[in-house]
Amino acid sequence: MKAELIEKIFADTAYVRTGGSSEELRTAEYLQSVCKELGLNAYLESFEVDMATVHEAVLTVDGREVPCKGYLCAGSGEVEAPLYYLTEGDRYSLSGCKGKIVLFDGYLGYWRYRDLLENGALAFISYDGNVNYADRDIDHRELRPYVSKGEKIIGVNINAKDAVEIVNSDAKTAKIVLKQDEYKGTSQNVIVDVKGEIEDQIVFTAHYDSTSLSQGAYDNMSGCIGLLGMAEYFAANKPHYSLRFIFCGSEERGLLGSKAYCEMHADELKDVALCINLDMIGCIMGKFIACATSEMKLVHYLSYLGDELGFQIKAYQDVYSSDSTPFADKGVPAVSFARAAGRDLAPIHNSYDTVKVMKTSQMQKDIAFITAFASRMANAALCPVSREIPDNIKEKLDEYLLRKRKKA
Repeated sequence: MKAELIEKIFADTAYVRTGGSSEELRTAEYLQSVCKELGLNAYLESFEVDMATVHEAVLTVDGREVPCKGYLCAGSGEVEAPLYYLTEGDRYSLSGCKGKIVLFDGYLGYWRYRDLLENGALAFISYDGNVNYADRDIDHRELRPYVSKGEKIIGVNINAKDAVEIVNSDAKTAKIVLKQDEYKGTSQNVIVDVKGEIEDQIVFTAHYDSTSLSQGAYDNMSGCIGLLGMAEYFAANKPHYSLRFIFCGSEERGLLGSKAYCEMHADELKDVALCINLDMIGCIMGKFIACATSEMKLVHYLSYLGDELGFQIKAYQDVYSSDSTPFADKGVPAVSFARAAGRDLAPIHNSYDTVKVMKTSQMQKDIAFITAFASRMANAALCPVSREIPDNIKEKLDEYLLRKRKKA
């Protein structure tokens, strides 16, 4: 893909585009228009998502108001109670949650939320950001429906600097007021097909939505540009396998676009030989990785290919937290590509994820390697990746998709 087009796409999409928002739809239509300019026919496929509009979110700690954002889809209400700082997930620590507003470290995952409910927490406070950064940004997080399962307690998110101050002051009481409207909205996947010599497919995925603070250049307009580059290449170089490129919506809200696709196209997945996912490529610094949710042979193949083409790559077997996972869970072997720079070099899910961390020539090199791999798969007489998910990976999928709690 030409450098000028890469830079134009980054510039044209330098705005927040959360799942289900009008900005996300604007981006889907933009990607559709870029496809048209490249001679590709793209169409939108909509799916339903839970949405919320917060009208009031107030946190008061020991009588002092603390800046916060209310958790979307966490219901409405008012709670005043003793404040408890939870640092561990053992039985003793969790026993202190009863009748309290609980401040905790990290994300509100499924098991953390279950622990809060089962141990009698009345409400919760999470935090994000960095105590050493100048900003006081606060992410607008949500209580995801598959986490709450209809059991809701209210919560807010605050900046890490305020969390430190709260704990340092030995704060005793807190009060949360949260008012919001909850409703059903729409997100969409953008789909492009390249017809091959046979009907069997290789599917390519990358998400185009962002989190509430982020322009999402690195995470993950970079992956979308990679898909556009490959779609353009294969449209001009007809492959043996038919190819489907899926720009997934609402990934940041729990892989909702890829999950919706797998549900809506369940009968077609038996004909998908491989899923190739791009999530964060082309940044200035960082190592290039390939996470294979498949048999180990694919890991070795990718390592050999890196040697053959003179491209540094670390390949390994695991479950990747991206749109490849729902496909793997349905029995489709998958591989996710990324240039992993780390939060100090290319932060994600915050206001520092902009085009400033990207390098056009590195984008082109990453896309060229992924295209070389994809071309070998797409033009194989038979895709060499076994269509079986190993037992150790099935167990990791069970843990990632919350069917089984990960062992301590």
